[in-house]
Amino acid sequence: MNKRSALQKIATSAIFIWAASQLAACDQDALKFTAINITGASYGRDFALTDHNGQPRTLADFRGKIVMVFFGYTQCPDVCPTSMTEMVAIKQLLGPDGDKLQGLFVTVDPERDQPEMLKAYMAAFDPSFLALYTTPEKTAALAKDFKVYFKKVPGPAPTSYTVDHTAGSYVYDTQGKLRLFTRYGTAPEKTAADIHLLLKNAT
Repeated sequence: MNKRSALQKIATSAIFIWAASQLAACDQDALKFTAINITGASYGRDFALTDHNGQPRTLADFRGKIVMVFFGYTQCPDVCPTSMTEMVAIKQLLGPDGDKLQGLFVTVDPERDQPEMLKAYMAAFDPSFLALYTTPEKTAALAKDFKVYFKKVPGPAPTSYTVDHTAGSYVYDTQGKLRLFTRYGTAPEKTAADIHLLLKNAT
């Protein structure tokens, strides 16, 4: 093979690789979500928590499912119950794929949200959903890692405080990769469509 032929083959290979990469990029760009696409984010990659049944949990436990994670607390007057009700609606809208959705509720108020209380709270929405908790110190560290804001707001009595917190859910794909952030108030139909898209393009 002469030098000219070798250069032509190298150039052809380079063009092929570039074209393949462009096609892959186009495929990724074709995934148009309603939610905020945070694919590749460096935060919220995993957690080590305990569920309301006393079982240690990490994201790896839910591999093969779409995971929705919401941070809240059981005595939240409106945002939390609304968000969990919408999560139930999303599962129903997924139809036959509903069993591929795992709802997770992470409490930002572990001092009051005891396991039995968390279990009863989940049962009020969907018994397959799990509530997760850890110590107050680790809760603060986890929230920081997930870029979740929360702060106690004192009430008239020491135990009557409320908690301001981030309203929205993180969505992980079937490989446990963080993909989306859904804003509070997003129509369940739109989030269900996003999840269908993730399932359709699962690898």
